Amino acid sequence: MMGVGRSGGWMMTNGDTATGMVSALAVLALQSAHGGPFTFALAAGECITITGESGSGKTVMLRMIADLDPHEGDAQVDGKACSAMPADRWRRLVQYVPAEPAWWSDVVTDHMADTDEVRDLVVRLGLRTDCLRTPLSRLSTGERQRLALIRAIRLNPRVLLLDEPCSALDGATTDKVETVLQALRAQGVAIILVSHNMRQAERMADRQFQMRHGHLEEILA
Repeated sequence: MMGVGRSGGWMMTNGDTATGMVSALAVLALQSAHGGPFTFALAAGECITITGESGSGKTVMLRMIADLDPHEGDAQVDGKACSAMPADRWRRLVQYVPAEPAWWSDVVTDHMADTDEVRDLVVRLGLRTDCLRTPLSRLSTGERQRLALIRAIRLNPRVLLLDEPCSALDGATTDKVETVLQALRAQGVAIILVSHNMRQAERMADRQFQMRHGHLEEILA
């Protein structure tokens, strides 16, 4: 069946067969002409990291999981299939944060309300307190990356798909981002993190994978 946006990766399906528990995210034979098939699952609070050369298919896979590009196969969140729910509902549950986030307005608060939760994340991510009132065009790439992460977090996703979220950040700021991500994991959010930073991949991962020519290979210790 051809659809718009499903998922892919590792040898596990929609649940833990030993315990009967349903996975937070299950990717079921997700594929397109550009990569796959991907079959894997993540438990609540689990983080897998994916490294690989540019153009190897990492972003292609994330966009299929996010239901943004045409594909075959399906994905599930808590046992509920992407193909069985409205696209906007799926994309709230499964938040994709691209390496270069898009903004339809130059006004930050057009994208997220100026709430206590947002202000708390601004501080925790090391952003300037006036960034919510600064035009996006005047912010740095790293500031926009962190605001895009806040925009995703405030929607209370079940799964975060992060494509190089720290590529424009220094080490100290990367540490702040990772601290926030670990807190989200403790709350049960599952994360797929694409990174060219091998040390970050090792720090954050429960399981590490490498993408090669559109196929995932698990990196075994």
